Amino acid sequence: MIELAFIACLSAAPDACEQRSLYYSDISPMTCVMGAQPELAKWADAHPRYRITRWSCRARALSERDA
Repeated sequence: MIELAFIACLSAAPDACEQRSLYYSDISPMTCVMGAQPELAKWADAHPRYRITRWSCRARALSERDA
């Protein structure tokens, strides 16, 4: 499983940040890196009060998803 992990901060309160993740089971880490920008843009469009400040792709075990 691949995790696209990112930090999203409220635009009105830049110190109010949360770690968020999108999970994929059918892509490679390189595919995640190459496709992250459009996926994050979609997420940002759906959550206009937030601004994404940092992101990364990493392999995760299924058991780590809800940890």
